[in-house]
Amino acid sequence: MCGRAVASLAGMAYDTELADRIRFLIGTGPGVTEKKMFGCLAFLVGGNMAISASGQGGALVRVDPADTGALTAAANATPAVMGGRTMRGWLRVSSEELETDEQLTEWVNRAVAYTRSLPPKR
Repeated sequence: MCGRAVASLAGMAYDTELADRIRFLIGTGPGVTEKKMFGCLAFLVGGNMAISASGQGGALVRVDPADTGALTAAANATPAVMGGRTMRGWLRVSSEELETDEQLTEWVNRAVAYTRSLPPKR
């Protein structure tokens, strides 16, 4: 879900600086884990992916599907498309939208808050 395709992983490493910034903001609270997958570094809360440093640049952010329209209108974010289909509740947020700590904090907080509202995975 994070990179273009498994075949292109060699050239598509996630932004380690962005991953470090997300790690700092998301913290190490209960149920918070990290997982390398598909060319990205995903941060999970309760076993559900919340946000990742994407292999395509920027971040993949989980949001309330009802907020997608407002968020894409107000920010440099687009609905995430995987395998040709739009993924409800997922946005691709450009690197430009994550440059400042304030910007990144807003996206991390939004992703974590929504993900915490979901039932934990077993």
